[in-house]
Amino acid sequence: MFLLAAGYALKHDAHVRVDIFYARFPEKTRAVIDIAGGLLFLLPVAVLISWLSWPMFMNSFAIGETSPDPGGLLRWPVKLLVPLGFALLALQGLAEIIKRVAVLTGDYRPAHGYRRPLE
Repeated sequence: MFLLAAGYALKHDAHVRVDIFYARFPEKTRAVIDIAGGLLFLLPVAVLISWLSWPMFMNSFAIGETSPDPGGLLRWPVKLLVPLGFALLALQGLAEIIKRVAVLTGDYRPAHGYRRPLE
C-alpha cells in the first residue's frame, strides 16, 4: 500500500535524495538533472514495473485467488496496488518533468523552491 504514496512523496519532494552536490547547483542545473533522472530512470522503471505487474494482477483476478487461510481474503485487490502505485508514480513523474521544463523556459518558479540541505 505504501506504493500509492510514492507519487505524493515525489510531488512534495519528500523522497530520499543524496544532496551532496545537487543542493549547491543553480536552479536551472537542478531542473536539468531532474529532467534527465525522470526521463532516463523514473519513467522507464515505473512504466516497466507497472506493465510487468499487470499480468500478475489479471491472473489473480481471473482465478479469484484467495489467501490459503480458512475464510481467506481475496488477493487480487492487493496485487492491483502494485501496477496502480507505479502508474500513479509515472504520472507524477511526468508532471514533475513538465514543471522542470517550465523552470528551464522561465515559465514556472517553484513556490517552495528546491530543497536545501540542513546547515
